[in-house]
Amino acid sequence: MKIDPSQLDWKEAHELLVGAVLPRPIAFVSTIGEDGINNVAPFSFFTSISVKPAYVGFSIGRYREGRKKDTLVNIEFSKDFVINVVTEELVDAMNQASKDYPSNVDEFKEIGITPVKGDLVKSPIVAESPVNMECRLVKTLEFGEPPRINNFVIGEVLRVHVRDDILIDNIIIKADRLKAVGRLGEELYCRTTNMFEKKRPSVL
Repeated sequence: MKIDPSQLDWKEAHELLVGAVLPRPIAFVSTIGEDGINNVAPFSFFTSISVKPAYVGFSIGRYREGRKKDTLVNIEFSKDFVINVVTEELVDAMNQASKDYPSNVDEFKEIGITPVKGDLVKSPIVAESPVNMECRLVKTLEFGEPPRINNFVIGEVLRVHVRDDILIDNIIIKADRLKAVGRLGEELYCRTTNMFEKKRPSVL
């Protein structure tokens, strides 16, 4: 079958793409609002962009009526955010955080995770995550037509917090120790416990 995404409605196009681009890492993004209330939400349209400078990016969709989500509103206010890696131990909290809570609800308290003050950003760190990236907003790109707009948020990684027990040589994060979780299509997730190695071919 050959499918033209431009001929699909939003839901159909969404299902097609999330079923084809996988597994996707999950950015558990923590922010703080102008009112001082902490927010945390998962986003699986997430990737690293550049090494030097260290840039990462993730996409935030709007609500059906076009209203901005709290994460985007908070980032536009504070100009920063924290990306926390989702592990097997954090799956339930991450899933609970995907619920649409009112903006006056502290989602850290609601889902039972611990906020820790960042070193360089206003946004809180998720203490239970073994890897946290403190990011400063670089720019936001906008795609789509109202009300179905997506904003791609690009941030510069200012500091990375890594739990000692998942590191070797003080810099390499071991995937088998991290136990990160990936997002698939539908309501499916995957573990990184079944891995294999392939050496890159030598350059002639």
